[in-house]
Amino acid sequence: MGEEDIESRAEDSKRTMGLPLVKDQRTGSAEWFDQRELDLRYVISVERTKRFYDGLAEGRVLATRCARCGEVSFPPQSFCSRCGSGDVEWIQLSDEGELLTYTVINVKPTSFSNHADYTVGIARMPEGVNVLAWVNGDPGKLRVGMKVRLAVVRREPEDYLTYELRPG
Repeated sequence: MGEEDIESRAEDSKRTMGLPLVKDQRTGSAEWFDQRELDLRYVISVERTKRFYDGLAEGRVLATRCARCGEVSFPPQSFCSRCGSGDVEWIQLSDEGELLTYTVINVKPTSFSNHADYTVGIARMPEGVNVLAWVNGDPGKLRVGMKVRLAVVRREPEDYLTYELRPG
């Protein structure tokens, strides 16, 4: 059952009851279907992975490697997802990887509606992790399997540091 079905049931409910109540298909519980957009702002602690952000400020993209089992994690993790150890070390990711896939985003979420169409890709890095990032370059010239470079950039208009992939 898709979102369209839920929207249709909510519209029926609004016509008959005046409320957008739908029944959960699995449990039968009443659910409120809210059709408004949410503008969320939040603050979360990044203390355990702050070194990642320090690395961006230094122009480096960092990952973590478990000192016990060797598992490399990106985005960095404060605990190993393989063995659960909290003994992780920081490593710099290589600046070159292989483009595994990409897509051009034409229909953007509200938070990115101020951007022109953009490309998002996944690159496999020599450390064995995949990096999901915006791809800076002509999407018509991108090819799966091509070399891409991982670079720290300042994203506008947000004016903060992040990372992206670049052909070459």
